[in-house]
Amino acid sequence: MTIRYPRPLRPGDTVGVTAPSSGVPARLAGRLDFAVERLRAAGYPVRLGDALRSDGIVSAPAPVRAAELTAMLTDPAVRAVVPPWGGELAIDLLGRLDWDALAADPTWLVGFSDLSTLLLPLTLRTGVATLHGHNLMDSPYAPPAGLLGWLDVATAAPGATLEQTSPRVHRGPGWDDWEADPTPTEWALDTPGAWVRLDAGAGPDEPVDVTGRLIGGCVETVAFLAGTPYGDVPGFAAAHAPEGLVVYLDVYGWNASDVGRAMWGMRHAGWFDAANAVLVSRTRGPAFEDFTQHDAVRDALGDLGVPVLADVECGHVPPYLALVSGAVARVRHDATASSVTQTLA
Repeated sequence: MTIRYPRPLRPGDTVGVTAPSSGVPARLAGRLDFAVERLRAAGYPVRLGDALRSDGIVSAPAPVRAAELTAMLTDPAVRAVVPPWGGELAIDLLGRLDWDALAADPTWLVGFSDLSTLLLPLTLRTGVATLHGHNLMDSPYAPPAGLLGWLDVATAAPGATLEQTSPRVHRGPGWDDWEADPTPTEWALDTPGAWVRLDAGAGPDEPVDVTGRLIGGCVETVAFLAGTPYGDVPGFAAAHAPEGLVVYLDVYGWNASDVGRAMWGMRHAGWFDAANAVLVSRTRGPAFEDFTQHDAVRDALGDLGVPVLADVECGHVPPYLALVSGAVARVRHDATASSVTQTLA
């Protein structure tokens, strides 16, 4: 089977905004409004859902969130759905969604963090491409030189080739205070840092040049899908990726022992059997005693026999790569540059 890509977003197309996981609390409503107005100013009408503004752990009861997400993804007038951010409990929607209906006329679903809980099974179960790496609240930030925003990808023509190069600089600890000022549009990228190889026997900058279909998500959420009908990465590889996979993993904040356990669980579920390379995000997650985040990756994945690259911009530390699950990706890395080139084919 082939991967199906939603048709390119065009000015005048409607963007749906709903919160399938956590809603936006009142104190951050200014940032939500600012992000929405920026989209409208760019020429995209925005449809705001009812499951959106909430101070609780979820934006609304699960049946309401599932119905609203389904309504937006199946409405021909809505060509992209961009939640404000992730959250904690998107997993409670999985058994409530009609996956065949969601795939009938593919619409871009954009997000990361807990939205991986929905993005991943949509691609695995239906072969529809999804867009990982951004959310609505971060949309006003201009991507640094070398990277793309989600709109750059969602507006690309079928078959387009999209290259992104690591800026080799990222944001240090801390976040912008959107409550005090909801309008920042530039990240403070003040800390140097490059990708590093962690696979056994390889030097940190030993050259990499591999190709495979992208698939992945946030470890803290998708690890719970491994071995279930919603996390069948081996089945996806067999059906859609004869060329093999590039598996990307976003580590948010678990300590290193939790990350190691999760990666071992994913490995036992066959997630890396067809991998040509694994990309692991930069993380602010702590070590466990003297067991570091890099140690966790080496322990679980270092002997796979494929390149394992860490400190990649595919996680919660800005800036963010825009990665299309299902796209063919060429990953290159050496001492001078690191890049991901995606083809929407």
